[in-house]
Amino acid sequence: MEIRLRDGVPADAVRCGTICYEAFRLIAEAHGFPPDFQSGEAALKTLTRLLDNPGFYGVVAEVDGQIAGSNFLDERGSVAGLGPISVDPAEQNSGVGRLLMQHMLDRAEEKGLDGVRLFQSAYHNRSLSLYAKLGFVAREPVSVMLGEAVRLEIAGFEVRPATEEDAEACNAVCRRVHGLDRAGEFRDAMRWGRPLVVEHEGRVTGYATTLGSAGHAVGETNEEIKALIGAATAYRGTGIIVPTRNADLFRWCLEHGLRISFPGTMMSVGFYNEPQGGYLPSSLY
Repeated sequence: MEIRLRDGVPADAVRCGTICYEAFRLIAEAHGFPPDFQSGEAALKTLTRLLDNPGFYGVVAEVDGQIAGSNFLDERGSVAGLGPISVDPAEQNSGVGRLLMQHMLDRAEEKGLDGVRLFQSAYHNRSLSLYAKLGFVAREPVSVMLGEAVRLEIAGFEVRPATEEDAEACNAVCRRVHGLDRAGEFRDAMRWGRPLVVEHEGRVTGYATTLGSAGHAVGETNEEIKALIGAATAYRGTGIIVPTRNADLFRWCLEHGLRISFPGTMMSVGFYNEPQGGYLPSSLY
C-alpha cells in the first residue's frame, strides 16, 4: 500500500466531504452518539469552505492513487486549530491518520507557530490514544450541549451585533482570558457571520463569533457567556461547547434546558495557559 500526502485543493471537496461524513457518522453511531455532521451536505459545505479559505491549510492522503482522507490546520493565529481529520472507513487503522496528524505538527513547527490545539470526541478511544502518543496533552473536559434557545437577558450585560470597531476590544478580552487573541477568526466572522459583543459598564467585556460548535466565545466572567448564550436565537452545528469544570456555567446551562449531546476533550501541544475568565471553545479550540 502506497500512501501519499499532497496539498488539498477545492476540487477535492466532494470526495473529502463524503469521507468526512461517513467516517464521523460511523464512529459516532458505533458509540451511540449523534454524528458531528448532520448530513453529507453539511460535511461538504464545511470542507468546501475550508479548502477555499486561505487561512486554512488542507492536506489530502491518497492510498494507491485514491483519496483516503484529509486534515486541516487553522493558521489564522499564533496558535493553530487542527481538524477535522477524517479517514476513509476502509482505510482505518492503516496508518493514514497518524501520517495526516504528524504532517500538520511538522508544518506548525516549520511555520514557527506557538502551538496546536484540537477538540477530541471523548468516546473515541483510538483518537485519544493517537493524539496523546503524538504529544498532545488533555487540557479541558467539555460537554457539547444543545437545546431550545434560552432567550434570556442578564441584567447589566447588553448584547449587540459586533462592528469592525469592536475588533481590538474583543482581541483584548481574548488576550486577557487566554493569553492570545483570535483576531483572524473575528475578522472572518465579521465577513461571513454574525458575531456578537457584550458591553458591561460601558465597555466591551465579551464576544462570540457564533453560538455553536464552529465558533468560540470569550468573556471576562461567566456572566458575559451567559448573556451571549441567552441572546442567541438558536445554537448552530452540534451545539455550544461548555467547559465541564466550569461548574457555575455548566449548571446554568442545564438549569436553562440545555442537554449534553456528547463529551469531548480539548487538547494541545505547545503554548497553553489556564484561561482566566469565561469561555466557550470551538470545534477547533
